[in-house]
Amino acid sequence: MSPSGAPRTPVGGRHVREAVAHCVTTLTGAPAARWESPAGDLEWSCRETLEHLADDLVTYALRFGPARPASVPRVPLRLSRDRPEGPLNVVFVDPAAGPEGLLATVEACGALLAAAVDTAPPATSAPHVFGAADPEGFAAMGVVEALVHTYDAARGLGVPQRPPQELAERALVRLFPDVPLTEDAPWPTLLWATGRTGGPGRPRRETWRWYGAPRDAG
Repeated sequence: MSPSGAPRTPVGGRHVREAVAHCVTTLTGAPAARWESPAGDLEWSCRETLEHLADDLVTYALRFGPARPASVPRVPLRLSRDRPEGPLNVVFVDPAAGPEGLLATVEACGALLAAAVDTAPPATSAPHVFGAADPEGFAAMGVVEALVHTYDAARGLGVPQRPPQELAERALVRLFPDVPLTEDAPWPTLLWATGRTGGPGRPRRETWRWYGAPRDAG
């Protein structure tokens, strides 16, 4: 059950697409000159943060490509950085494509993850640094990645965003069983759970993780 009392339905490709659409809608039209600004409190620029997001989405999708996903710890694509402090990625966007190309890449990578989680058998298990997860777990991870990195980039770009409360609630229920959730505060709770905010009685988390294992796996 969700905190609102409604039966919990699985997180799937539709929710990944919704989270990515929120990203694209929020960040479209931001001034091109601001994309090299720091993304919130991250050490990456807004552009680098979106490249990292695209990288997460596509590499999560690749987890379900092998015939036996659990037997492949990581699809061994070459990792690199554009600068020492930048994200370690396999995805880099041609700078000449500008912000529009960057957002198109995020959208395309999100669509690949949505397709992968919707077509993989629900009981499939694939590796992740926090432990093996099923397709629903990876879908929820994609939702979290899209929501929190949109928040980071929106801060750096100076653009407003409308918090997607329902998506935040779904992600919290699926991935953060250790985080208390009230019905009226899923978005601020997700930001706190992922180490982005803090306040009186709820200090900012210095370390955090999610739990992608199927719920019936304990």
